[in-house]
Amino acid sequence: MKTKTLYLIRHAKAEEYTFGKRDYDRNLTEKGKERAVQIASTLAQQLHPTPSTQILSSSANRAIQTAYLFSEIIGYPMDQILQDKSIYEAYHLDILHAINKTSMDVDTLLVFGHNPGISELTTYLTNVYVDLKTSHVAILELEEGLDFKDLSGGTATLKTVITE
Repeated sequence: MKTKTLYLIRHAKAEEYTFGKRDYDRNLTEKGKERAVQIASTLAQQLHPTPSTQILSSSANRAIQTAYLFSEIIGYPMDQILQDKSIYEAYHLDILHAINKTSMDVDTLLVFGHNPGISELTTYLTNVYVDLKTSHVAILELEEGLDFKDLSGGTATLKTVITE
């Protein structure tokens, strides 16, 4: 059985919150897009999507926009991105619950979410403190023989965090 890899990605820099727009509807800034493209380009050097790759994203604008930018650069079909509103402003165990529903056919999963949940999930899964900044990518490897449905606290190894 192939070892499974999980990429936990914090959305890119978004416009400031204002009373005129719901938090959920905030869009990426130009600086945020540029940084996401830079980090996605670094990721593309080591990640080559296959039919067993899946992208799962919060459905909030800033997260799905980040997922679209990354998918375009790594060569993943945008129309296959799964959106899950439960990841928006989610507690780390709620994000884990969404990951646990992943098909056994998936070997590589990319999850686009929000802080503090996405950083707390990284720490929970690896027992290594991680504070993901915007667009950062934590790369985790699941323990041998584990599937995403089995993923829980301390069952993954932090391989690296891509920060540029």
